[in-house]
Amino acid sequence: MEKLEFEGAQGHSLSARLDLPAGKPLAYALFAHCFTCGKDLTPASRIVQALNDEGIAVLRFDFTGLGQSKGEFEDTNFTSNVDDLHKAIDYMRENLEAPSLIIGHSLGGTAVLVAAKDVEEINAVVTIGAPSNTTNVMKQFGCDVETIESDGEAEVKLAGRPFTIKKQFLDDIKSQDIRHAVHELKKPLLICHSPIDDTVPIEHAADIYKWAMHPKSFISLNTHDHLLFAEGAAEYVARCVSAWAWAYLPNLHD
Repeated sequence: MEKLEFEGAQGHSLSARLDLPAGKPLAYALFAHCFTCGKDLTPASRIVQALNDEGIAVLRFDFTGLGQSKGEFEDTNFTSNVDDLHKAIDYMRENLEAPSLIIGHSLGGTAVLVAAKDVEEINAVVTIGAPSNTTNVMKQFGCDVETIESDGEAEVKLAGRPFTIKKQFLDDIKSQDIRHAVHELKKPLLICHSPIDDTVPIEHAADIYKWAMHPKSFISLNTHDHLLFAEGAAEYVARCVSAWAWAYLPNLHD
């Protein structure tokens, strides 16, 4: 594992780590974490380790204002997350190798759907529990949405931690056209989703699948929770991803 830093879309230093396989990497991947989570979330680490076992090097980073990255979370939004992903891709292209595989968890999955369509080197895209619209995240704010709209901001508790959400965040997620982004993606897409996901209902996966062009695939995560904390859940996802990606990442054939 190598600790890295690169400049994010808002000019702040973003904390990243590169997890490498034992031998020479057969491919490079970029992993985007879920909303307000971070690159070091245990399920993300398990997924990365399993991909390393398949010879895939993975870069993951904390979005601006989260984890060990600099900047203020309250000044970020969905668009800035997409821009941070492009900055990460630029860093990989200039210092490592451009990612041929990009993976996103939850809202990070929605962000990679938007970011990937503009990156020629990306050959395969994977979403895990991703919402088909960015406004799905608003249900986590509950009655605080009215306060944000009227007062311009509010402190919201997410997973037991306080975050300041500003009206600009709501305005930004309301402006996104994910359906158009998915239709224009035109890259091999794997959608992983649990039918009992109560954070992002399975209907979101159905929407993404419907909008996407072929080749597209869907894998049910059975009884696994949204964050993949259940024993073996993250490893199962990683093995499915590596098996699916074999068809689209030529270097894995070596």
